Amino acid sequence: MLYCLLDGHARTSTELAIVGGVSPSTASVHLNRLRSAQLVKVIVQGKHRYYSLAGRNVARALEGLSVVAGQSKFVPNTPNRMRAARTCYDHVAGTVGVMLHHRFRTLEWLTPCKTRQDAYEVTAAGGKGFTSLGINLEATRLPRRRFAYPCLDWSEREPHLAGALGSAILQLTLRRRWLAQDADSRALSLTSAGRRALADRLGLQL
Repeated sequence: MLYCLLDGHARTSTELAIVGGVSPSTASVHLNRLRSAQLVKVIVQGKHRYYSLAGRNVARALEGLSVVAGQSKFVPNTPNRMRAARTCYDHVAGTVGVMLHHRFRTLEWLTPCKTRQDAYEVTAAGGKGFTSLGINLEATRLPRRRFAYPCLDWSEREPHLAGALGSAILQLTLRRRWLAQDADSRALSLTSAGRRALADRLGLQL
């Protein structure tokens, strides 16, 4: 049920019971425990109670646990669509996410932060580059959120870009219809427009 909520959407206990393959009453017991442990939060709207992950830290922990739970010799067994591109809470994961991260590093748009481990800073070239893509970097910098950092991808075993900047990139690709999001799963689809745009703007051949 927790992994179902990794796409950032809220779902009812009935929907999560179906996902978990358990009865609604059993799902309610588990969800109450998860809520007590501050792993999920609930919003009441009319007769319905909608559950979602308690925050980005929970999503990051789930992604990390997926890596830890993998085989010692990694052989990807993720469904092809999910492995190609998916959401990791609010940023792009999968092959597309990993390739974007690598490309930003290769272009030297991102550099390791000098004052904080496991974090990135945007270079002068990156400032121009991200702006040319249509990202307002100043608006992306939020006081209580990490700006940019690598998140280990559980299907690729390489990092994709997380943080406020990663979220802004996901929203940009959805807004411009470079990626299309499934209504009922974490899967993302690369559109023909997205394939052309990423090739023209970033030199990525996907």
